Amino acid sequence: MRRVLFLWIVLATSGAAQDRSESDPQAVFDKAKADFADDNMQVSADGFDRLVELRPDLAAGLWERGVTLYYAERYDACIAQFESFHMVNPNDVENAAWHFLCVAQSESPERARRALMPMGLDSRVPMRQIYELYSGAVSADVVLAAADGHPSAVFFAHFYVGLYADVLGDRETALEHMRAAVDDDYPRPDSFMRMIGVVHLARLESGQ
Repeated sequence: MRRVLFLWIVLATSGAAQDRSESDPQAVFDKAKADFADDNMQVSADGFDRLVELRPDLAAGLWERGVTLYYAERYDACIAQFESFHMVNPNDVENAAWHFLCVAQSESPERARRALMPMGLDSRVPMRQIYELYSGAVSADVVLAAADGHPSAVFFAHFYVGLYADVLGDRETALEHMRAAVDDDYPRPDSFMRMIGVVHLARLESGQ
């Protein structure tokens, strides 16, 4: 009888802890990222949706949610998320790139190019060249040359060239560049950007 009572107390405590984790924005955010790392995209997207319910004031700036919606193939919501983020930071080339990817998957790369967001000044190297690549103005070689061997720039160059090649249907080029991005020392292994690269590479290698 005492063991049964103890079990009930444990279950009740566990339930209370779970309730707290489901109402704590930081815990919800952390779990959504962990689900993303496990390539459990639908659950991760649901987690980010829950975060928006808890903290609607954060909704526009949740670019991580937009990325997750892309992999969950919820492209309309993905497009809307990056359009909202554009209002928060109209200078972020990465936001324009992800918006391009969402539109390309939802409609076509040609439509995505026509819908490419206007950008202000993103001073990070090689963001200007990445934007020009997605607009169709330059080749991937220009992006890689602009990185000029700087670790952060090299990561972003390979990463966004890989994403671009993939959405255009060039899987071999996408594999080449995503492997280079993931193998690079930047950014640190626990960063969300590197996590995206690892997940995307695994999908490419498995034929997804």
